[in-house]
Amino acid sequence: MAKKFPIYPKNPERICWGCDKYCSAADLQCGNGCERIQHPIEMDGPEWYRHGDWSNLLSDAQQIELGLKDAPEKKTKPHIKLPLKTKAV
Repeated sequence: MAKKFPIYPKNPERICWGCDKYCSAADLQCGNGCERIQHPIEMDGPEWYRHGDWSNLLSDAQQIELGLKDAPEKKTKPHIKLPLKTKAV
């Protein structure tokens, strides 16, 4: 999906969650049918993202934030100490 999918929307019952348009429940524009598609929080409760595979819906950053995916390890460059040149006296 192009838009960031909301994890805890304020009023999920007012919006159709079937496509990127997020139309109001009274004005469905996508043509997916005559019924509004519910947000997963309406069906599964506040911990909806813990059940099932939502990887196609949530971005990698959202999955890491929710603890569904491990953060990638940061690649660090090896620390190299170079000897300092000293002036000959």
